[in-house]
Amino acid sequence: MRMDDEQESRNVDDRRATTGKGGRLDMRTMMMLWPLIRPLFRSKLGLLIIGAGVAAYMMGYNPLALVGIDGPSAQPVNKAEDEKRAVFIKKVLKSTEDVWSQLLPRYGLRYKEPVMVLYRGYTQSGCGGAQSQMGPFYCPRDKKVYLDLGFFDELAKRHNAPGDFAQAYVLAHEIGHHVQDLQGILDKVQRAKQSWGGNSKKANALQVRVELQADCYAGIWGHYAQKKFHMLEPGDIDEALRAASAIGDDTLQREATGRVRPDAFTHGSSKQRVEWFKRGFVSGDLRQCDTFR
Repeated sequence: MRMDDEQESRNVDDRRATTGKGGRLDMRTMMMLWPLIRPLFRSKLGLLIIGAGVAAYMMGYNPLALVGIDGPSAQPVNKAEDEKRAVFIKKVLKSTEDVWSQLLPRYGLRYKEPVMVLYRGYTQSGCGGAQSQMGPFYCPRDKKVYLDLGFFDELAKRHNAPGDFAQAYVLAHEIGHHVQDLQGILDKVQRAKQSWGGNSKKANALQVRVELQADCYAGIWGHYAQKKFHMLEPGDIDEALRAASAIGDDTLQREATGRVRPDAFTHGSSKQRVEWFKRGFVSGDLRQCDTFR
């Protein structure tokens, strides 16, 4: 994927330097630390220290790092490689801004650029805590995409889906959710789920439609980005399709438990994800991405 001459987006909140030692503290860690924390409740100074620690934790920092205690262990970070990835993904974000700001007005909408938050381990989002184990996600409450670049290592090693275009597809999918948000789709889906009062099967089925449409929108981005930037190289589309297939619900369930439960799908099967990405990439038309019909 050729992005060397492209610009980087400025809509980036880079928290990697402040969240590298973050992470949720598990119950075992808390039990070990309780003898140290308990005496602090007996004085005003102790309560002040606890309050400051809680505030720091809610902001995405690990207060225990100050005394040499980390949260859950994180993989070592190759800073040079991490920075290279950051530059690349910022360029991909800029390409999504260019594509959608030109495309959406054709459908009567104005594109409002989201912010991409880069972090390590743990940070706080408008939708609650963001952890690297959650994978990339879009938060409609603060209009931000949250991304731990370490996810791409997992995509390559655990899911056998390496490559820069596979990484670009992941971000384009999350930007697809932002487009859905601008269209009012996410709000309608949320209201529908609330009206069903805990019917998980119906909610899951509806969420699958949301995710497949975001895959289709990622394909649309690829369609126009290729026309505008001539960025694709041989094998790039295969990388995206391999990534879409690798994170299909049936594939992930089979890897985790050895069996497939379609009623528990939340993103769609591998076949569905590939098909909807290809539909968007070939057509370049939002109307071809209506998964709710």
